[in-house]
Amino acid sequence: MKVVILAGGFGTRISEESQKLPKPMIEIGDKPILWHIIKEYSHYGFNEFIICLGYKQQIIKEYFSNYYLNNSDITFDMKNNDIIVHKTCSEPWKITLVDTGLYTMTGGRIKRIKEYIKDDTFLLTYGDGVCDINIKDLVKFHKSHKKLATVTAVQPGGKFGALSIDDSDKITSFVEKSKEDGGWINGGYMVLSTKVFDYLKDDSTVFEKEPLEKLAKEGQLVAYKYDGFWQCMDTLKDKNYLDKLLENNEAPWIKW
Repeated sequence: MKVVILAGGFGTRISEESQKLPKPMIEIGDKPILWHIIKEYSHYGFNEFIICLGYKQQIIKEYFSNYYLNNSDITFDMKNNDIIVHKTCSEPWKITLVDTGLYTMTGGRIKRIKEYIKDDTFLLTYGDGVCDINIKDLVKFHKSHKKLATVTAVQPGGKFGALSIDDSDKITSFVEKSKEDGGWINGGYMVLSTKVFDYLKDDSTVFEKEPLEKLAKEGQLVAYKYDGFWQCMDTLKDKNYLDKLLENNEAPWIKW
């Protein structure tokens, strides 16, 4: 099962860092948050990734193209123009980096990677949030409900859009980025049927608006309610909080 990561936005709310880097490459400790997300999924056996690129995409491409050498001990034999790699840090990952456009909206980015999805189901998340969720349990939940889409619902407080969820875990309405009082919100970590591609029109499609709203109205969107750790890196304050957790060995998402 492929893991799709949305990593193409401008990250304007954390402009102190995103002027130099794409948001997913902003570091927690000494590793990009994108690395942390990939490690989360890999811990549960999901090792094939499709990363939707846009803003400053070359930085992400360069990071992975140099990953092997940057995480190994190396001897440079300058006289013989040779490189000897000693201790290596290899990962079981297969990563496909896709240019999904500079100004493409989230739904458009997902639509652009359709050709790389060969399975009936795929995983989707944002490149700026970490969570200690058991992803295998999430997938089991999705399969048991037999709907087209599952969203991980979290309760971080009142600055995000709200989900209305009935007693059977179906999402009855999906209202993104409106005022609310700290109810359930879309935390990413989604599981989707490839039939969701039929709900995506073009580059201007915002996945969190018409597609998810329509899925909710049709009874095809369910919520996996999760009350564990979840944190997005929306602002510099969020980054500093995640840094502090890591520094104090209190980062709940690190299970590897």
